Amino acid sequence: MARDSDHAVRRAAAVGLVAAGLLVAAALALPPLLGWEVHERADEIVGVPPLHGFVEIKVGPGTPLALLIGALTVVWGPRVAERLGWRALLLMTWVVGVGWLFGLALVDGPEGLSRVLGNPHEYLETARAVTSVPDLLAGFVDRIPEDAADNWPIHVAGHPPGMLLFFVGLDRLGLGGDLAAGIAVTLVASTLPLAVLVTLRALGREDVARRVAPFLVVTPAAVFLAVSADAVIAVVVAWGLATLALACRGGPSAVRVTWAVIAGLLLGTAVMMSYGMPLAGVLALAVLLAARRWWPLPVAVAAALVVAVLMAVGGFAWWEAMPVLRERYWDGIAADRPASYWWWGNLAALVISAGPALGASLGAAWASRRTERVPVLLIGAAALAVALADLSGMSKAEVERIWLPFVPWLTIGLALLPTSWRRPMLALQVGSALLVQHLLYTSW
Repeated sequence: MARDSDHAVRRAAAVGLVAAGLLVAAALALPPLLGWEVHERADEIVGVPPLHGFVEIKVGPGTPLALLIGALTVVWGPRVAERLGWRALLLMTWVVGVGWLFGLALVDGPEGLSRVLGNPHEYLETARAVTSVPDLLAGFVDRIPEDAADNWPIHVAGHPPGMLLFFVGLDRLGLGGDLAAGIAVTLVASTLPLAVLVTLRALGREDVARRVAPFLVVTPAAVFLAVSADAVIAVVVAWGLATLALACRGGPSAVRVTWAVIAGLLLGTAVMMSYGMPLAGVLALAVLLAARRWWPLPVAVAAALVVAVLMAVGGFAWWEAMPVLRERYWDGIAADRPASYWWWGNLAALVISAGPALGASLGAAWASRRTERVPVLLIGAAALAVALADLSGMSKAEVERIWLPFVPWLTIGLALLPTSWRRPMLALQVGSALLVQHLLYTSW
């Protein structure tokens, strides 16, 4: 039976891997071959759909570090992850993850850490100009429409004020420079794998956590996680899920109730950072279902509502802002991006961001659905969240960064692959990340 199960996982993983490759090939090839205009706007970077970027071959100061970390992780990562003590594993995961993020970012030199956040369409320039947080919140919705007298830049307008407030906080701490903020955001992003590992262990699957750790560290998504504001959202969501899992390790107690409150506050904060993050609730329900514990749900929901109420009292009501943002979105870039391409082009961009082994991860999860309850629930929840986001029509392009909160959970299935597959898949992921970073200029 074990041999039959192993064969089923191999077959499903192979099918998923081929399907992912064909999807990316079609998304890259069909627009130029058939003359499809999938962005339309003249001011957009349109060189390599489905990504927001263009071809730019380069080698930089971060190249040797990225190559070294990638090679060492492929050769030693799986063995080290299995043998280290738990705390040592978390520390090693963080240290190597920091090196991987900075190595890839510095392929573009110091500009790789400062260019994105210094863009006037991003948050930092606006954050530096904020003099009053109460005034910011009170007038936030009025400045969302594109025809407003003093409208917000596109990324500020496209998110609730939580994301802008994060950068206001960095600025107040003296980290408001482009480079300083880029370093701070990258260090925040480096904790993402830790949150996933903590979640899996709290749900009783330390074995899965150990097997997937190398994949979480040298993820191709690091190309988009480093200095990306969306990485901050991904981290807030991940630690919200981790603390929720910690709350589920038994019945109510002071400590576990505290974890549930923290989980609600973090997930509520994530909703105040992105209009798409109510979908994180799908993952939260998966955590509770995996743990077979439901008592933390009302506690976490109440804590999340506290965040929403405090923001509303301050002047920003999420439910009032969302329709205004939707109107701006459909009056702008959404109308210029054909849904007939982006419904599936988005999925291709997700594969590029998460890495081609994403297909193998989903295939392995499907083949293991009857035997690997906890990881399959988390993977299925992430896949459902992505499907809902795609069908909403509010994600046309740019999902290589927008869907970063779902990427690590989608790749958990790589831990379910047969042992002989893991090192080749790890090499595939490392190679994909290096190719994307060295051959493309990405906007994030």
